[in-house]
Amino acid sequence: MSVNSNRKSGQKDFTKGSPAKLILAFYWPLLLTSMLQQIYNFVDTLIVGKGLGDNALAAVGNMGSLFFLIVGFSFGLANGFAVLVAQSYGAKDIDLLRHRMAATIVLGIILAIVLTILSVGFLPLLLKSMKTDSVIIGDSLKYGYVLFGGLSVGICYNIAGSILRAFGDSKTPLKAIIVSSIINLILDILLIMVIKTGVEGAAFATLVAQAVSVVICVNRLKDIPEIKLEKSHFHNRVGVYLDLLRNGLPMAIMNSITAVGCMVVQGFVNSYGVVYTAAYAACGKYNNLFMNPAATAGSAMTAYTSQNYGAGKYERIKEGLNVCMKISVVSYILLGSIMVFLPAQLGGFLLSGKKQIELACQYLPICGLMLIVVDVLFVVRATVQGMGKQMLPMMSGILEMFLRIFTISIFIGRIGFTATAYAEVSAWVGALLVNIVALFIALNPLLNKNSNRRINDSILSSTRTI
Repeated sequence: MSVNSNRKSGQKDFTKGSPAKLILAFYWPLLLTSMLQQIYNFVDTLIVGKGLGDNALAAVGNMGSLFFLIVGFSFGLANGFAVLVAQSYGAKDIDLLRHRMAATIVLGIILAIVLTILSVGFLPLLLKSMKTDSVIIGDSLKYGYVLFGGLSVGICYNIAGSILRAFGDSKTPLKAIIVSSIINLILDILLIMVIKTGVEGAAFATLVAQAVSVVICVNRLKDIPEIKLEKSHFHNRVGVYLDLLRNGLPMAIMNSITAVGCMVVQGFVNSYGVVYTAAYAACGKYNNLFMNPAATAGSAMTAYTSQNYGAGKYERIKEGLNVCMKISVVSYILLGSIMVFLPAQLGGFLLSGKKQIELACQYLPICGLMLIVVDVLFVVRATVQGMGKQMLPMMSGILEMFLRIFTISIFIGRIGFTATAYAEVSAWVGALLVNIVALFIALNPLLNKNSNRRINDSILSSTRTI
């Protein structure tokens, strides 16, 4: 395959060239994609809040942790599958790559069917378990049924986007998100402001936008030379499916376990009334928005690490880690400061009620100050996952869940809404410590192995010279 064909299909070989240049060239389109996605989610929330009121905002926000439970599971699986695809690409084992791609498609179809049935069937029970206020439960159901009913669209986008990133293509998702964002915002305004459909209109707009993204991404995947699948590639051995599941399930479980912790926190928040629910929904949007650049650096690091791990170039993983850590620090300085110094302005932008804004002012400075912890966590954890070492990151998800539940249950009755911020921070700190240990265990032996190999090669070369 020629370099030109690589360029035409938007692929990047991370195993050759300057790590900083490669990562940054991949990172900026990926960041724009992610930021646009966050922005249109943010504007979606703004239109719901301003167009339908704080109660409607609370209903949509109440679905956040529940949606992450389901979609986060599929996203974790997709990323886990893509790690092995990227490792095959880095190792230049195209036959294995195609078999893994075919198996990913089969597993994706099964996943979409199962998760759609479960999420739609158990939605009322899950909302009740979260102590959803009776004032907003109707809107939460309307919003949830539309989104979960179209879950297969989101799963298809997650898989397509993950595979494109595995091949180093961050420009195609950017094109997809630009088009879909425009469509999403037009539909939001039309359905909510003009036709007055209610919260289900926002959910429908999201599904249509995702469907457009899927079409764009899948069309690009068809152009990648390595992904030329034949019927024989779908006749996979059980081992191919097991390898994918062994790598994908821990990432999926980690996301879902984290979501369970968030759902429990949401339940405590909901028990204090719709004012708390609306404030928590707005704060969650800001958290997601401001941690996004570092989370994107983590996504870039996963693709970069996977390819270099597959190629056996472990020193390059360390070099890439340094680049992404610098991105996280800069992101923290710029965005953490906004959360610390401008909480009232941020709260007032999304919320209307005075009490809700006051609650946001309690939450945002604490999370803004500690944002560096989660920013570093994204990069460290992504590096470990890119090497296919999934168990300790999964354990960190369990610790996150425990720390969130412990902190919120102990402190919300004593210090009120501020406990939600401390629940987030405690989860970040615990997860980071576990993943630092995981990184040391996974990467250090590989670096030592490379170092010893270079020393032995140097001794052999000297001996031959003598």
